[in-house]
Amino acid sequence: MRFWDSSAIVPLLVGEARTEAAHAIAQEDPVMLVWWATPVECVSALARLERQGDLDGSAMPDALERLDALGQGWNEVQPVEAVRRAARRLVRVHNLRAADALQLAAAVVASEGDAASLEIVTFDDRVAEAAGREGHSVCVRSGR
Repeated sequence: MRFWDSSAIVPLLVGEARTEAAHAIAQEDPVMLVWWATPVECVSALARLERQGDLDGSAMPDALERLDALGQGWNEVQPVEAVRRAARRLVRVHNLRAADALQLAAAVVASEGDAASLEIVTFDDRVAEAAGREGHSVCVRSGR
């Protein structure tokens, strides 16, 4: 099982440069662990693509359907106090936005103090760097 950041899930929903890589990783290990708010982050990213004209309106329903299908099978880290505490620490020591810190904090909490036991899948360079500094291995690193 790997922890999937929303930046790595969006390419599973719509065709983009990193879609092939994301599908290959998902095929290697289809058991996904995500943060509780990941579906909201994914819809936000899809809506941003739609507003920018990078995703036409007819593609949105298909992308949302794929998101719902993925969500039926993944495991979620719930929004518990330990995640909030970890996120507060992460935003102070790493160059992370709040939502990214919450996602990484969910992985930190899920790894139960053994960061090396949980690999992070992300296409976000800031998340990848912070995850590595926290002791997690990072499956994919190349993004924003």
